Amino acid sequence: METLKTIIVDDEKHCIDRLENLLLAHRSDVEVIGSYQSYASALEAITALHPDFIFLDVQLGDKTGFELLKSLKSIDFDVVFTTAFDKYAVEAFRFSATDYLLKPILADDLEKSIGKLQEKVLTKDLSKKFDILFHNLQQGKNSAKKIGIPTAEGLTFIQVADIVRCESDINYTRIVNTYGSPLTVARTLKQFEELLMDYNFFRVHKSHLINLSHVSKYNKGKGGVVAMSDGSEIEVSTRRKDLFLKRLRQMQMLLP
Repeated sequence: METLKTIIVDDEKHCIDRLENLLLAHRSDVEVIGSYQSYASALEAITALHPDFIFLDVQLGDKTGFELLKSLKSIDFDVVFTTAFDKYAVEAFRFSATDYLLKPILADDLEKSIGKLQEKVLTKDLSKKFDILFHNLQQGKNSAKKIGIPTAEGLTFIQVADIVRCESDINYTRIVNTYGSPLTVARTLKQFEELLMDYNFFRVHKSHLINLSHVSKYNKGKGGVVAMSDGSEIEVSTRRKDLFLKRLRQMQMLLP
């Protein structure tokens, strides 16, 4: 197995030591070629050493890991961010398909992150991925966010507001959007529900997650049927009907 060269960037020495010890104990395929506690030393090392990926702390004294990435002329390595929990930063990571580890870092979480790196997302997507990350961090909780969709070809980035609906296909999800062919992703519908539920999406059926902004009509019935902007008609499950109608009223899409 090919050895991955990594750099650790964290302004706290004990965090560097913990990560180095975890890697030494669990990952013979990862070589730490340097560890740095300051923005300036990390910037110099990344440029000189050309790592395969870096573990990058979000907060570096009075600077941030995001500022460090923005200062680089090009990004030809992947990044695993390390952070204490920050809701909006973590959400931005997830939307842009960027990996992260929450402190204190656990061995199992580290294993999963390195496993993802070994899937080798195409290098051509890296700069775009971080551009989307920076965009999403600026948006905060805003529907202008973009989401990175991992496909067989790499990453496809689309506006969250342009997703019409997501349809389950066992362990895959089919994403219907406003401007291209549907995307099939090796992720469960539950994963997309967790990611999008705060952005005007609602699970109307065990197989369907819809963008409420793309609802064009609701037809009454036992559960009812909702017509979407793409011309599809989606059944609303009986047990989800009342909550669905409540959400429509909250959006003033349905009269009391």
